[in-house]
Formats: sequence, structure tokens, C-alpha cells
Amino acid sequence: MDFNFPAIMVSAVFITGIIWALDAFWLAPKRRLAAEGLATQGGDERKLADAKENLLKEPIIVEYARSLFPVILVVLVLRSFLVEPFRIPSGSMMPTLLVGDFILVNKFSYGVRLPVVNTKILDTGEPERGDVVVFRFPKDPSVDYIKRMIGLPGDKVSYYNKQLFINGVPIEQEELGTYIGTGSGVAMSGAKVRLEHLMGVDHKILIDENRGTLEGEFTVPEGHYFVMGDNRDNSNDSRYWGFVPEENLVGKAFMIWMNWDSKADGIAWNRIGDSIQ
Repeated sequence: MDFNFPAIMVSAVFITGIIWALDAFWLAPKRRLAAEGLATQGGDERKLADAKENLLKEPIIVEYARSLFPVILVVLVLRSFLVEPFRIPSGSMMPTLLVGDFILVNKFSYGVRLPVVNTKILDTGEPERGDVVVFRFPKDPSVDYIKRMIGLPGDKVSYYNKQLFINGVPIEQEELGTYIGTGSGVAMSGAKVRLEHLMGVDHKILIDENRGTLEGEFTVPEGHYFVMGDNRDNSNDSRYWGFVPEENLVGKAFMIWMNWDSKADGIAWNRIGDSIQ
């Protein structure tokens, strides 16, 4: 069963808000009127005071709704329009992102969208080549993917012999040495680390010289994008399943706020606070 967090949050805001409003505008006035009527009756003042207090007391469900509504609303607004946390589950973006990285994604980099329906209500920018982007997987929009933006609308992207070409221009790569992995990434030990100069954006990639990969030429249609993982020979990306529609974009990853890999030595303190290039 898919866990649709935005839908749950919207539902929670709606339900708690309705309960709070229903009490404030209908039930609470009735309680006050009943308490005022009780005050006009004679009898033991202490008993009358206790009865009045019981009449004015909020039902427990209203108390919880009043307390939770603003909290849930703030979380929904922050997560939907400003910043959303994600956890990296695979090694497809190594060495930039490792398994167990907890990252923050800027939700307004590529436009402000309504939660659940994902309708864009405000244009705030467009993806740039080299961005690390989170998007809803075109084959299953309930799943979020993270890759690097390689091809923009209209670009011709080619990949041959571990070499990337954009519009016929080879993207320069610089050898940096051999990768030594730890934890969940130990299987990538021995891969070659290269610094790729992606038209103004320098970032590291991994190349497994002993493993084949899909090659070919791809022309990016309007309104779509071509993405690839930095772990070039171990990434399920646009080479295999096609292009990312603009409406599937979620945001731009910009920071690692924690790393915890169950197969490593706990928290990797040296990665906390690292910006994502």
C-alpha cells in the first residue's frame, strides 16, 4: 500500500480544522448559553460553579484538534512549499550521495505546486544543467527518484564508451583515482573516480570499467528532461526508461543534514551539513 504523506497531512488539517471551527462557531456558544442559564438558578454556589465549569469544558476531541491543527498546518506548508526531507536508499548517486544520506530539497526551485494534486500555481524557476533533482518516477509517480540534470528540452544527449556528449560536445572528464567504498557502498570499491566538467558544473562520478552500460543518442523533447545518476554504471535513469516530464519535478537537493548507514559505523558526522554539488 502506498503511503501518501501529503494526502494524509491535508486530510489531517481538514479534519482538525473542521472540528475546531464547528466547536468555535456552534458548540461553544451553546455551552456558554447553557452555563449562563445555570448561573440564574438558585442553590449551592459550589455545586453551581462545578456544574458551570463542566458545561464550559471543551470535549477532549476538540482540545486535541485545537492543539494539533496549527502544528499540522505549519508542517504541511513547510513540507509542501519550502523544504522537504528525503533519505537516499540506493547508491545510484555515488559518490555525491551515499546510502543513508538524509537530504533537504528546495520545493520552490522549479515552481510552487499544490500538495496532492501537484498543480503548479507559481513559476519560480527552471532546472539548470547539473542540478541534483528529486522527481516523481515517470513509470510510477508514487515513487520519488533523485538524479542529476543532464539534458534540457531540445538537447541532444549522447553516451558512448563511458563518455557523455551534449549537442555534439564531449563533456570533459578528469581522472581522480580509485574509489574506496564503506558501508553499503563497499561494493563500488575499485571503481574509477572522475571529475566531470558539466558545462560549468564540476562534480564527481564513478565509472566501472569492467561493467557494460546502455549507450545511445537521445533527443530531449519540449517539456521534458534527461537525467543520469553519478554512479554511471549502476543507475536506473533516463537511458533506460526515458525522460522526466516537467510536471514530475519535485525540487532541487541542496544539503545533507544527516547520514546513517546500518552497514557502516553509525552516523557519518563528517557529512552532516555538506552542500550538494
